[in-house]
Amino acid sequence: MRLDKYLKVSRLIKRRSVANDACDSERIFVNGKSAKASYNVKLGDIITVTFGSKTVSVKVLDIRETTKKSESVGMYEVISEENA
Repeated sequence: MRLDKYLKVSRLIKRRSVANDACDSERIFVNGKSAKASYNVKLGDIITVTFGSKTVSVKVLDIRETTKKSESVGMYEVISEENA
């Protein structure tokens, strides 16, 4: 699954267009490397997202095409949250 779609389906970012812009602005890293929106997400990947002064790192546990809001939390495990 594409990175921008995964971020939207997992509800880490609310809109796919915003996820795409974040990738273009190099605010999304996968396994420590800057990632493009077209990156193919795999189980076990570590995704780091920077929202302004907040940085969140998550580990991919599940990949689904669609999911309910209540089930989306099970798609990833939060590894760290930092406020700068």
